[in-house]
Amino acid sequence: MSRRTLWWVGALIITLAGALSVFLYLTAKPYQQDIDHGPSPAAQANPYLAAEMFLRERGLNVSHAENLAVLSGIDPRGHTLLLFGERSRMTPRQVDQVLNWTRAGGRLVFVAESIWDEQTRQSNDLLLDRVQLHQSLSKDLKDPPADLEQDPYPKLTKLYLEDEDAPAYAGFDTDFHLDDPKNLAQAWANSARATHMMQLPYSLGSITVVTDAELWKTTAISDYDNAWLLWYLSADTDVTLIYNTEHDDLLTLLWRYFPQAIVALLALIGLWLWQASVRHGPLQAPAPSGRRRLQEHLRASADFILRHNGQQRLLQALQQDVLRRARRRHPGFDQLNVAEQWLALSRLTRQPTRAISQALSPVPDKRLSSAEFSRQVAHLQTLRNTL
Repeated sequence: MSRRTLWWVGALIITLAGALSVFLYLTAKPYQQDIDHGPSPAAQANPYLAAEMFLRERGLNVSHAENLAVLSGIDPRGHTLLLFGERSRMTPRQVDQVLNWTRAGGRLVFVAESIWDEQTRQSNDLLLDRVQLHQSLSKDLKDPPADLEQDPYPKLTKLYLEDEDAPAYAGFDTDFHLDDPKNLAQAWANSARATHMMQLPYSLGSITVVTDAELWKTTAISDYDNAWLLWYLSADTDVTLIYNTEHDDLLTLLWRYFPQAIVALLALIGLWLWQASVRHGPLQAPAPSGRRRLQEHLRASADFILRHNGQQRLLQALQQDVLRRARRRHPGFDQLNVAEQWLALSRLTRQPTRAISQALSPVPDKRLSSAEFSRQVAHLQTLRNTL
């Protein structure tokens, strides 16, 4: 390709690029678009984060905890405790702790968790039973209100206040109903069919029981008057929100976050147990019980004692055996002096006194030669065998 042609190609490319740039400049228009990335990690970890932020905006000091251990450090006067966590593992001691705190002047708001059982006269909610309120299913109510059809919002819970023309509306779950058999409650809030909130005094404090706390989670707190109702229950106080009264144990957490690792570990343990239980090689037949004669066993025992205890121990054992047999053959042998004992042994064994004295003399500490040791053993065996 010639240089002139290259210049024409370059000019054409530049012209096309310029024309495209002018076209884009005249036709392209900037715009803004909101992209929803979902809730933040903080909101995912705390379902009541929006409720906490709302109360802080109203000037309340709000803190949250995951168990009841913080209760001992909270002054009940001018304080509201929101128990929105699962309480199936709550102990009677913890129930006493919460009620004593409320009795001293605190405000307690908690969720009824269990249905009242008429047969056992209790529920599985220790705190609800101590307050003497009962929870049941709305569908089991025998007599529905007469004005049910006239209510324009039958599924909304209505809270009527003094000097107010219209009620506040809250989105409680209408499947549950609270009952007050002792007539302890001084205020309550109802839907068209059931009661979903009750308030009763408790010595210097107060207790509010609700059928659920889902209306105060991030996804529902902006609906109706849900946020206002939460502020109304905790107004002019500091707030502590407990939304998990019990930590999961270590095994539960491990299985939740590391199931593959646990399965692999169990498989490795199973393989190790299987490998450890496998025999290597054929089974060894038991040795025949009569493969050695008694003389061989005695010789082996003597060799063992000689290796581990030395010559002195063997010689002393033979000497003691000779003296023991002499005591049985000659009454009063122990009352004789050494010379008389040697004479008695000479008469019993028909051995010269010199041989007896050499055999029964104290064993020297120094090691004997093999010949001397064998000769000494032979003398002692001869004496023992003749007794």
